[in-house]
Amino acid sequence: MKVVIGSDKSGFVLKEAVKAYLKEQQYDFIEIGTTDPRSPVPFFEVAPQAAELIQAGEADKGILICGTGMGMAQVANKYRSIRAACVESVYAARMCRAINDSNMLCMGGWLIGAEMGIEMSKVFLETEFTQGLEEWRQKHLENAKKQFAALEGRIYLEEK
Repeated sequence: MKVVIGSDKSGFVLKEAVKAYLKEQQYDFIEIGTTDPRSPVPFFEVAPQAAELIQAGEADKGILICGTGMGMAQVANKYRSIRAACVESVYAARMCRAINDSNMLCMGGWLIGAEMGIEMSKVFLETEFTQGLEEWRQKHLENAKKQFAALEGRIYLEEK
C-alpha cells in the first residue's frame, strides 16, 4: 500500500509525527504540502494534489492534516472517487473505513495530539471495508457502495 501524506502549516507538527510512524512501520509514502513551516503550502493546494495522486493510482490512501481537518476534507471530496473523512477519534477513523470505505483520512493539527493522530492513522490504514461487521451489514454496505458509485457517476456526467 502506498500512502500520500500532506499538511498545511497548521497540520505540520502532527504530520511530522504521523510521518515518523509511517517510516518506522516501513510504509511506502509520498509527502506533499508543507515540508518546512517557513514555506507553508495552503490546504486548498495540498488536498487537490493528494486527490489526484489517488485518482492516478500513484497512492492508495491519503492522510491530510490542516488546522481542523475540515478544509482538507471539503476540497478533497470535490474529486471523483475520493472519500475523505474528517475524524477526531480512533473510533471514527476505524468506522470511516469499515462503513464508508474512506480512502482519505483528514485530521486537525489544532485538535489532535501526536499519539492520538498516530493511532488514528494506524487504525485507518489497517481497517478494511466492512471489517468486523455483521454479514447482513456487510451486504447492505456493499450495495450502498454500488449506489454511491452510480450517484457519483451521474453527478460527474452532468458536469461535462
